[in-house]
Order: sequence, then structure tokens, then C-alpha cells
Amino acid sequence: MIYQPLEDSFLLEEQVKQFARGSVLDMGTGTGIQAAAAAKKRDVREVIALDIQKDAVEFCLRNVKDRKIMFFASDLFDFLRTSKKYRNKKFDTIIFNPPYLPSEPRLKDLTVDGGKRGFEIVGRFLKDAGGYLKDDGILLLLISSLTNKPRIEKMLTELLFEFRITAKKHIFFEDLFVYLIQKNRITQKLAKKGVKNLEYFTKGHRGILFTGKYKGRKITIKAKLPESKAVGRIANEARWLKLLNRHGIGPKIVMSNKDFFAYIFAEGDFISDFIENSTKKQVKNALKEIFRQCHQIDVLGIDKEEMHRPFKHILIKNSKVVMIDFERAHRSKKPKNVTQFCQFIGSGYIEMLLERKRIDINRKTLIRLAKEYKKSKDIQPILKMIQAQ
Repeated sequence: MIYQPLEDSFLLEEQVKQFARGSVLDMGTGTGIQAAAAAKKRDVREVIALDIQKDAVEFCLRNVKDRKIMFFASDLFDFLRTSKKYRNKKFDTIIFNPPYLPSEPRLKDLTVDGGKRGFEIVGRFLKDAGGYLKDDGILLLLISSLTNKPRIEKMLTELLFEFRITAKKHIFFEDLFVYLIQKNRITQKLAKKGVKNLEYFTKGHRGILFTGKYKGRKITIKAKLPESKAVGRIANEARWLKLLNRHGIGPKIVMSNKDFFAYIFAEGDFISDFIENSTKKQVKNALKEIFRQCHQIDVLGIDKEEMHRPFKHILIKNSKVVMIDFERAHRSKKPKNVTQFCQFIGSGYIEMLLERKRIDINRKTLIRLAKEYKKSKDIQPILKMIQAQ
């Protein structure tokens, strides 16, 4: 059975007519509608059209006559992967109108079967697509609201793509969307600087993090989330980290610009996990080092913020402490990093974890020392209290 052009095909065809250029790959060509539309454009040099069904390829060879187009049978990128001629080929444009309905065991139809949950075929395609797309190339992908649109967008983000919707249409019980997808511009810049093995790591409220290899060392790259409305946070954080690095605080920055910064990958456990899994001596040493760093930041007149709940803001390995996430840091006449951390270790949950290590932080004493610190800025009484445990 060959998938006959319907509303989805015609919606994608209009985008192909507008955006296709250079060397084109038409994945899942079906009747060849997208390949033919691309080939008619003057700025398209060639089209390689693939389909898993041999019947579809044979249909196209009989009915689609254009010297620019070559048709081959292939399960996604398998033909290119095994072909000596095309193995290393990269395309200016890749087109895909994938099957996107959840599998129906009683009706096995490759033209609409997108996998158990409807997006598995798209996931397989996207995982390999970047390897066949030129750095400045585009990928035109049609999906349906039935395909789990949020999941597809999450895949795109984690595979280091940027994307926007260029067309949409409502039909019956679904919405159709055409995405124009490109390689992340930041990752392209990083590649030019010699960063290799880029991979998605995680994301927060405002930033997205990748990892990579630079000059033989693992690094973390932080960039602004595309959907974040925050302005200047990346440049702000890089500026504070450069200053703090001079005092041995924070992960070591290796490069930065207005769009991203990169630092040596910080290893270790988050603070609550570290307390739970380490010896009493290791915990005491780590607490003292955190207080020393908080005090230094206070002396510099910087408020890091969030030190009253730094569950994911401190990494510790063998008592080596690395503070991360300085995106909210700012100048302050009355910085409160030490006093906020006093508040943290005196909280119920952390107090309980410390008691299990036989570190008994007396809350009243801690409050008194925090008040004295506000006046004197002398960190020694707090350090002595921890050492005495």
C-alpha cells in the first residue's frame, strides 16, 4: 500500500516549494510528491528520495520523471549508511512526512504506523538526521497533534536542534504542523572552536546545558533556553564566574560570549546526597569549605541568591566543593550568602542528615552566630563550631 497524498502532504509540499534548496533528501517519499516539488525549484541541484516500501519506489520510478531525482528503497537512513557513494553525503534540505499514528496490531500499515506510541519512527529519524544535514542545512518535518507534539519538541531540544513552526492546519480531529529545523547555532560555533562530542545534559528554568570535549577535557556549556524571556542572564553569569574564578570559586570558565559560556565539567554529588553518603570528617570539611567560599563571596560584595536552598547549587566530591548556578548573582551592600547557608543547615531535613553523621548543629547557637556574623563579618566562630562537632 502506497500512501496517497492528503492534507498533510499538500501542507508540507507548500513548505518544500518555499524552503527546499541545494542537495535534497526526501525521506519516506511515498508517491514522490515532495521529491517532485523540490526538483522543480531552480536552486535544487539533486534529490535523493527514499522509502521503506519497494512498491513505492517502483511506483515513483514509473511515474515521476525528473533527471534530478534518484529513488532508492531504504529503512530510514540505512541506504545512505551502507552506500559507498553516499555514505558521507550531507544535505542542504531534508524532508520527512513520517507515519505518526500509534500502532494498530490488527492493521499493520507502514504508511501510517509511527510505532507503539506514534512517535518512535520520528525519534529514530531525528537521532540520525543531524549526521546527514549540513551545518547550515534545514530539515522540514511534518507532525500531527496525534504524535505527541511536546515529546517531539523535547527530542529536538535534546538532539541540539533549533526549530520553528512554519505552517499549521486543523483537519477533523487533529492539527498538522510543519517544523523548520536547523542545527543549534551555538553548537556550530562550539564546533568551530574545537569542541567535540556535544551532547544534551539538562535544562533549568532559563538555561540549557550541554557537555562536550575541549582540549582533552570534559566541559559543560550553558546557553539560554530558546523559550526563556530572561535578558542578559548568560552574560551576567559568565561575568561573575570570571571574577569568582580568581578566588577559586565556581567551575573554571574556558570560553564565553553573549550567547553561551563553557566551563570545566564539575563532578560530584549534590549536597544532600553527599552528606548522606560520606563520612563525618568529609562532611565537616565540606561544610567548612562552603562557609569559606560563602564568606569570600560576601567580602566581594556579591549576593549569589538561593543559598538558603542550594540543593542543586553545590557539587561536592571528596570534600572538594564547586558552587554552580550564578545566574541570579548581583552586587549587594549587604550580601547574605553565609547567613543563608546557616539557615539551610539549620533546616529540618539537613539537620536530620547531619545528626545521622553525629554532627549536632545547635539551632539556637547557629542563629546567634549568624546574627554576630552580620555585624562582624567574622567567619571563624562558625568554622570553630563545625570543627568542634
